[in-house]
Amino acid sequence: MGIARILGFMLIVVGTVFLVSAWRATGSFSERAVETFTGRYTERTQRDLAIGAAGVVGGVLLIAFGGGRRRR
Repeated sequence: MGIARILGFMLIVVGTVFLVSAWRATGSFSERAVETFTGRYTERTQRDLAIGAAGVVGGVLLIAFGGGRRRR
């Protein structure tokens, strides 16, 4: 297993942690109150959702395309 695939798995894990924590934050009382008045989540929650999604997508792409096979 190449280093790119290992990094891909690590990105998926870290991205999933960000997504889960941000998803749980969207259900908190303060987050719902901010969303009610402004129509959007706080900047921190939006950032964590974006980082998590980018991490998962990047990890999947690294696993799929990052471990190119070399001919010897």
